[in-house]
Amino acid sequence: MKCQRCDKPATFHITELTGGKPQELHLCEQHARSYLTESEPEQGGNQSLAGALAQHLAVGQTAEELNRLDQQACPICGITFFEFRKEGRLGCPHDYICFQKEIEPLILNIHGETRHVGKRPKCSPSNTDRQTDLIRLRREMKEAIQSEDYERASQLRDEIRQVEQPR
Repeated sequence: MKCQRCDKPATFHITELTGGKPQELHLCEQHARSYLTESEPEQGGNQSLAGALAQHLAVGQTAEELNRLDQQACPICGITFFEFRKEGRLGCPHDYICFQKEIEPLILNIHGETRHVGKRPKCSPSNTDRQTDLIRLRREMKEAIQSEDYERASQLRDEIRQVEQPR
């Protein structure tokens, strides 16, 4: 779909309710930026989705910044920030630390808090470091198998068994 104001591809699709009737706009990034900054002063204290998009564009991560961020990976489980954005799931508890700067505003926006307050399952593990180690070891073992380093894979298998043993 093309931008309604030029021939570039429309990357922003905005629907506004004016007078109870929906009005759809299909704009490229440049025209969306100008449209959203034009409509910002009229809104006063009310921040609509258009205002939020304008704020996001103003703060806006450029394509280069987003690409750099997407390449960032967790050293424990190996998940990249791009995979998190795509799947909506993290790979291990360490990811909350690894991607803290990017995830914290998202969690705050969704839950209103950045720390868990409430009940926990009775059977929840008390030691997440042990789980993190298992995830790392399993990933390393998988990589060793793929690179046909079977000696290293068997060492990792033994370490996994040792960590899995009940204490």
